[in-house]
Amino acid sequence: MTVAPKREDYDVVVIGAGPAGLAAAATSAEAGLTTLLLDENIGPGGQVFRAISSTPVTDRNQLGADYWVGADLVQALRASSAEVIHRATVWSLDRNLDIAISIGGASAFVKAKRVILATGALERPFPIPGWTLPGVMTAGAAQTMLKSSALVPDGRTVIAGQGPLLWLLAAQILRLGGRIDRVLDTTERGNYFAALPHAFAFLTSPYFAKGLSMMREVKAKVQVVSGVTELAASGDGQLASVSYVAGGKRETLPADLLLLHQGVVPNVNLAMSAGIEHRWDDLQLCWSPVLDASGSSSVAGIAIAGDGAGIGGANAAVVRGRIAARAAVEALAPASAAKLAPMVTLRSDLAKAERGRVFLDTLFRPAPQFRIPSGDTIVCRCEEVTAKDVLDSVAIGATGPNQLKAYRRTGMGPCQGRLCGLTVTELMAQARGKTPQEIGYYRLRAPVKPITLAELAAVPKSEADIKAVVRG
Repeated sequence: MTVAPKREDYDVVVIGAGPAGLAAAATSAEAGLTTLLLDENIGPGGQVFRAISSTPVTDRNQLGADYWVGADLVQALRASSAEVIHRATVWSLDRNLDIAISIGGASAFVKAKRVILATGALERPFPIPGWTLPGVMTAGAAQTMLKSSALVPDGRTVIAGQGPLLWLLAAQILRLGGRIDRVLDTTERGNYFAALPHAFAFLTSPYFAKGLSMMREVKAKVQVVSGVTELAASGDGQLASVSYVAGGKRETLPADLLLLHQGVVPNVNLAMSAGIEHRWDDLQLCWSPVLDASGSSSVAGIAIAGDGAGIGGANAAVVRGRIAARAAVEALAPASAAKLAPMVTLRSDLAKAERGRVFLDTLFRPAPQFRIPSGDTIVCRCEEVTAKDVLDSVAIGATGPNQLKAYRRTGMGPCQGRLCGLTVTELMAQARGKTPQEIGYYRLRAPVKPITLAELAAVPKSEADIKAVVRG
């Protein structure tokens, strides 16, 4: 593993070493293209296969067979000629396919003929009263600690929300001997009926048996409350209790840890900053890039693969990575494409991997009350802006997320909108009687991750750059 790029330009640069990125980099390198894979984590795997090369959890049954698929992907990458740099934060990507990377506190620059973005997903914001209290975390954060350090909760723990990851995490915690006092399922009752027309595809997909088995495993050991319609965390400077309403009855539980999860959404910051067109996806309730069948975006030379292209899960991400890489090979070295699996085979694999997805998206579509907060519930954690603050700003003229920045500084903190962006869009859309598409999203610009002024000052400057700011 290198610590700085060996070259100034590459045929293909892949950003993100999750399922899609691992598959894309290995495929591109296999066809003989100069390939660079950049990832900001300490090792390969992304969130799904996090710590796959270093996890202290050695009993394969504890994390499940799906996790260990990642080991084969990492092996294929390491056997290829792809150059890999970890702890590399990509902070700028432009339409000329110039890429700025922060490595060890210094900036490096590379140019690509093709870029494949495999930046994956983020957990959807879950803005309930008290969600910023110490002791309240996302399920993804808990799973990161479990995979990388074998850490599981030992205090009074409540898991709340919905979606496949919620059940997977609960099963993994229990297998490692962790404590869960209650699971609060926020899936809307009406979603079951809405999902019924898509049930056949789901029943014949790999998701069905796995999901049913996991839910049974958890329900055998933990009390599960379904139909939760209200949720709040309370405590004086630290989580002390979780209150919820189910079946019209309110209950309060003492708790040391609350893990929240209501699905994942594409991580769009780098793609949007590069000027790639995105549209509001009304089923998955998020922004998704506009792509063709090979993952190519509205910016020439940039493709998107994996969950950053729309949530599809790890199996679909691997195939999307291979499809995007094959398209790059066909464009840059058509003769080498013969070494790779035919595109028709890959498309068939993708259809198989995505089977049952619409059922899951419909069933686990988060309820409005858990997406669009009210009153003093914090929306923007970085700047401590509440739902009421946002609505007050709309009342005096803020028309969208970018105008709101001037009123309240939302989206301008260290997370750069990752934890509040969707909430702000939906809250303003509801307040103004418009669609999220009409309201829009934050205008994202480089640097898309925080870097130091020293690092920015050390960026190489051309004669033209200097003349632009120095008076003659």
